[in-house]
Amino acid sequence: MRLEELAKTIDSTMLDPTSTMADLERLARDAVEYHFASVCVFPYFVPAAKKLLRGHDVKVGTVVSFPYGADGQRAKILAAENAVASGADELDVVMNIPAMLSGDFRYVRDELSSLVRAVRMKSVNTGRGLVLVKVIVEACYLDDKLKRLVAKIVEDSGADFLKTSTGKGPGGATARDVELFRDLLSENVGVKAAGGIRTADDAELMINAGAARIGTSHAVEIMRTYTADRPE
Repeated sequence: MRLEELAKTIDSTMLDPTSTMADLERLARDAVEYHFASVCVFPYFVPAAKKLLRGHDVKVGTVVSFPYGADGQRAKILAAENAVASGADELDVVMNIPAMLSGDFRYVRDELSSLVRAVRMKSVNTGRGLVLVKVIVEACYLDDKLKRLVAKIVEDSGADFLKTSTGKGPGGATARDVELFRDLLSENVGVKAAGGIRTADDAELMINAGAARIGTSHAVEIMRTYTADRPE
């Protein structure tokens, strides 16, 4: 894989509660330099990130109901709509993990479907074009049976991506999970691997397993290592 292709799989992430506006400025500079697919930041930072990245080929992403997905349905939908209105190009929405583990599958399905529809309508009404929705399922909490069910729920919701992890749980992305989700989902839904991806080898492992996007707070280190290990 060429360096430019790797860069366009990476969502450079800044979701540390101690992050500052100065950190955001560095994140944006690095994203512009390496031409990452997007930056993923807290909703508070979206307007500033949009200004910093205006005119560049880097999208602005944010999170919704992060990291547990346990907010009420209306609150999640409002948060998603507000994020679109603030300028977000991509939303990483956490599935309601407690509801899923409680067996309330219809609630999870209906919530995600309603949220995706609301995002589509908001993006059209604001003239934004397509805003991507990625559903974070926190795979480390799910057995294989639930992973299969989650893949169907995400597919049926109309979301654009299934994302493995928040990076805040006890486990992150695994190549096995990426392969499983890639096999279960149609070509219309991408797989995003996130959580514990710190090196170029980690990133390559996930991409080879079928991930179309990589979420990482180590994006610059990955690019530098990839360059050093694979001279052009």
